[in-house]
Amino acid sequence: MPLDTSTYALALLRLDGRRWNELRRIRAQISTQAAADGSSYLEMGNTKVICTVSGPAELKRSAAGGSGGTTGGGSGGGGRNDDDKASITVDVSIAGFSGIDRKRRGRGDKQSHDANARDRLCRRTSELQTTIASAFSSTLFTHLYPRSTIVITLHVLAQDGGLLAACINAATLALIDAGIPTSDYLAACTAGSTMTASSTGAEDNPDPLLDLNGTEEQELPFLTVATLGASDRVSVLVMETRARVERVEGMLAVGVDGCKQVREILDGVVRRHGKRMLEGGAG
Repeated sequence: MPLDTSTYALALLRLDGRRWNELRRIRAQISTQAAADGSSYLEMGNTKVICTVSGPAELKRSAAGGSGGTTGGGSGGGGRNDDDKASITVDVSIAGFSGIDRKRRGRGDKQSHDANARDRLCRRTSELQTTIASAFSSTLFTHLYPRSTIVITLHVLAQDGGLLAACINAATLALIDAGIPTSDYLAACTAGSTMTASSTGAEDNPDPLLDLNGTEEQELPFLTVATLGASDRVSVLVMETRARVERVEGMLAVGVDGCKQVREILDGVVRRHGKRMLEGGAG
């Protein structure tokens, strides 16, 4: 059933009770897996992601490009790394039970449906891997680790909107936990508009929305933005839907402001973890 946003402007509340500029609840932990060099667990609303980081480790030439992830060089993008910079390999796995779509189908179309679903999932994970590898290639100090590799592994347990943003935020925490130098936090969130791409009426007054959930993403145009630190420097900008060009600026402004809020939350998680470590060492 199409999402009815006509009440958003009247009640000033969205379907989940938030105002237009409010984030969903974010819960996060770091050092969740002792066997990994760095690890984190993050929830953005009902989207849940586990991240582990391995490395920096010596790059094995025989294994380069052989893993299921996407490798980006220190200067960003895909392909083989330069010897004077560390490569970043990202592997994203999405659990079969993570989605909320449970469509009933007959026996005859089960095989074709499964094949199409696998193709869509493969394309989706490939896009996520490439975007995340490129983003962190430009923020991590990869030049400090020549001829080495950093592996970021992400497991998506549940998805309800903001999947790319949640993966980026979880990877940021795991990389900090691993002690890999970075210029600042890379914080991400989504932003959308209450009007669809086909809405052209002069009386329409679109309102931007921050941090869309799964239902809103299915019906509304939205973008994912990630900024570096508390600045307005945009490191990632991905728009997977169509929107009128005059609305993009407002969506981007709301998204950048949301990234600053996310950065404060991530910083609080790191500081609380550091405080617990210091208290434990002193005891």
